[in-house]
Amino acid sequence: MSVMPDTWIREMALKNGMIEPFTEKLQREGVISYGLSSYGYDARVAPEFKIFTNVDSAVVDPKKFSDKSFVDRETDVCVIPPNSFALARTVEYFRIPRDTLVICLGKSTYARCGIIVNVTPLEPEWEGHVTLEFSNTTPLPARIYANEGACQFIFLKADSVCETSYGDRSGKYQGQKGVTLPKL
Repeated sequence: MSVMPDTWIREMALKNGMIEPFTEKLQREGVISYGLSSYGYDARVAPEFKIFTNVDSAVVDPKKFSDKSFVDRETDVCVIPPNSFALARTVEYFRIPRDTLVICLGKSTYARCGIIVNVTPLEPEWEGHVTLEFSNTTPLPARIYANEGACQFIFLKADSVCETSYGDRSGKYQGQKGVTLPKL
């Protein structure tokens, strides 16, 4: 399994629609960087947020998820309360090739502020907007900036093609658009 370089990511994005919209060069002037990097792609966070709150004393249960657990906000700057988190999504829509697995790491700019970005791996033949979790580990409110970099995706190309892909299994998060809540 190899980590794929910028040339491969660009070719797959432009010829096969692997990343849409695609930014060919790292953008960093006055923003948290996003776009193509040496061995990855820095994705942006869209201006749609689900901020978790305990106003209605809801319990977070992945088997019976309640929409009373959050408030929806469309904004250019999302403020996450102390020791809380928010769900968001990438601006980019991803289509992962059958011979590729994608892992994601948070941007160091956010990590150095105590904000952790979590994303599960993007499996072969998965497609959709990626749902992002921003955890504010600090005792202070934290800001997330829409349309700026949030995390970096690293593409790992397999030595051989998998027998069963996420698409073959008709995975429950296949083709997701917008911020997608937990499903059982």
